[in-house]
Amino acid sequence: MARRHRLSVALAAVVLTSTTAALSAAPDATAVPPRPPDEYRPVRGPSAPAEFRYHQKTAPGEALPRHAYATAAQAARRLPTVGGAWRSVGPTNVGGRITSLALDPTRRDTVYAAAASGGVWVSRDAGRRFEPAWPADRTQAMGAVAVAPDGTVYAGTGEVNPGGGSITYEGTGLYVSRDRGRTWRLLGLHDSGAIGAITIDPADPRRIFVAAAGSLYNAGGDRGVYRSTDGGVTWQRVLAGATAFTGATEVLLDPADRDRLYAVLWDHRREPDLRTYGGVGSGVYRSTDGGTTWRLLTGGLPGAAAAVGRIGLAQARSDPDRLYAIVNSTSGPFEGFYASSDGGDNWTRLPAGPELTESQSTFGWWFGKVWVDPADPRHVHLAGVPLMTTKDGGRTWSADAATIHVDHHAMAWDPHRPGRVYLGNDGGVYRSDANGDGGWVKAVHEPYTQFYSAAITPQDVTRISGGTQDNGSVRSWGGPAFNEYLGGDGEENQINPLDKENVYACYQYGNCFWSVDGGDTMTYFGNQVAGARRNWFTPLVFDPRDPRVMYYGANVLNRSTDGGRTWSAISGDLTGGPGRDPVYTNYGTISTVAPAGDGRTIYVGTDDGRVWVTRDLGETWRQLLSGQPWVTRVVVDPHDAGRIYVTLSAYRSGGVRPYVLGSVDGGRRFVDLSGNLPQAPVNDLVIARGATLYAATDQGVFVSRTGGRAWSRLGRGLPMVPVDDIEYDAGHHRLVAATFGRGLYETRVN
Repeated sequence: MARRHRLSVALAAVVLTSTTAALSAAPDATAVPPRPPDEYRPVRGPSAPAEFRYHQKTAPGEALPRHAYATAAQAARRLPTVGGAWRSVGPTNVGGRITSLALDPTRRDTVYAAAASGGVWVSRDAGRRFEPAWPADRTQAMGAVAVAPDGTVYAGTGEVNPGGGSITYEGTGLYVSRDRGRTWRLLGLHDSGAIGAITIDPADPRRIFVAAAGSLYNAGGDRGVYRSTDGGVTWQRVLAGATAFTGATEVLLDPADRDRLYAVLWDHRREPDLRTYGGVGSGVYRSTDGGTTWRLLTGGLPGAAAAVGRIGLAQARSDPDRLYAIVNSTSGPFEGFYASSDGGDNWTRLPAGPELTESQSTFGWWFGKVWVDPADPRHVHLAGVPLMTTKDGGRTWSADAATIHVDHHAMAWDPHRPGRVYLGNDGGVYRSDANGDGGWVKAVHEPYTQFYSAAITPQDVTRISGGTQDNGSVRSWGGPAFNEYLGGDGEENQINPLDKENVYACYQYGNCFWSVDGGDTMTYFGNQVAGARRNWFTPLVFDPRDPRVMYYGANVLNRSTDGGRTWSAISGDLTGGPGRDPVYTNYGTISTVAPAGDGRTIYVGTDDGRVWVTRDLGETWRQLLSGQPWVTRVVVDPHDAGRIYVTLSAYRSGGVRPYVLGSVDGGRRFVDLSGNLPQAPVNDLVIARGATLYAATDQGVFVSRTGGRAWSRLGRGLPMVPVDDIEYDAGHHRLVAATFGRGLYETRVN
């Protein structure tokens, strides 16, 4: 017979004591839960990871404060640095999302790639190996890269694609490098939020046009099309949007007429409980006087309407009067593919079969790109889940989804070698010598993977695994090359500290698997756990006394005593119930679980800002905190079940707020241990030897040897990139950081 579980609620804010409240019962733990419903099955597309990260990084009821990330990064740079050097430990062969590609017209085989949250990279061997070409201490959020005829490189920061998890990291403007990426200087547009395109006049490289999309969360700022005639010293906005949330995503310069330009505007925004990725400001514009005045093009294109979403536009270099446009609806699905043969005066909506319409899935706002073969105006590629190709100007289409990663964002033809084309997608950079019609070869060195988690083992320092955005759970049992051993978006990964062959991995919404052969054979157990809701990143942890005992957090806490084969619920609902956001429905879940070393005490944190404790393996529960932002971690001292730390997420407005809380009496009283940390999310915390604390934040890793009163940046060489997870190996004095955009890093610690 299942045990009953009592929940005692204590309303405790910082520095307040606990009081007991009412009781409630857990579900019957003897019942075998059915297979997860559809919302727990693998989800294609960027919506869920984007909304997960949005809710995690924003305070309830608030949008992301303007310049929040940049302000926190500035504060981080001011802190002293202690410790040794960080080194990249891969993966080199997995890659990550690419937002833009550009070829150097002055040097053969030189390719620049902008990684979504990984900075600018350069390859000098035709896309085989990429090396960093961007300052480690700058924002790593990238939207566009372009190269001038003299080799000058321009980079626009901030990703325009509003999904995939990195939408919370806005850019800081437009930068220029005159030494091929060794040094960079800010040119301006610091309030542009995200930059979608940079176009340089080949006849006059001092004449530059920039498409600034603007902040996704805040109205106004630098958004629209900007022009500079002095190499970026000064800027003039030449095309503004119809609304305060309308920005530019594309700007094209006619190769035959320097006075004729085309631009795409996109009206879109994100607010608490509201996502609007289209509006009356969306449309295609043309200028015939060098960008001074602009006219909205209709003539067969959709007119200004709330239903018009993201638009992709391309011009044929070999026939400049020929243009192509893809239009997606505000809600995301395909609306139509259009062609013009008279410079945009008139447009024809071409017939679209299911392969074309389904290429955008339900999230066409993730793509919005069309590319035309510079030598053949009827040979067109279209970004989508698969890469779509037409050879007859859009009448018929074929999909290439078998040989390359899905979700495409960037393409560039090699000016030195006809028929060679480069492609950027969620899996990295590819090259084709068949004009993009197959024959794709993937880069072998591109360490800009976005990690949610990492797992290591003291039994073997060469073993490491982790969960990645859109690249599954990956592992390396030695060396920088990794392989995917579980698909989906990789989430929690664990390695049994006593048996390195016993590994665990999950994909989104708590679909977890165990293995006893190092991940070669995976056995599913996600249908054995109780719970009405599961977080995008569902916590799965070992008991520190016995790794056969495990805990799995849904909206209730589950416990296993046989390594995850069978499970029982040991709590009722520890959250305030489901959220109201229609886009992210799996709110109201356990976000972190921390079993103590005494075998009885377990702490739990939730995504709706609650912290709970049981001191009798779930018989009774006491609420320690409520009304906080998303609780990212609860960490308990391995030698003292009453000493705990709570880390919190969310960029918040309104002055200094706590991000690290500590208690020495089991949560009866908490004190703020944020000290001089940047005002930004703290994603993980580790207690090391000598009561040293290591904190993983959106601005890197920090260390405190004073119990949280003062913090310093840890080590040299770790980029200014979000660190979602840190793993500590006391026996080998090492700390591993899972970064969201620059792969895995490791450093030696005392």
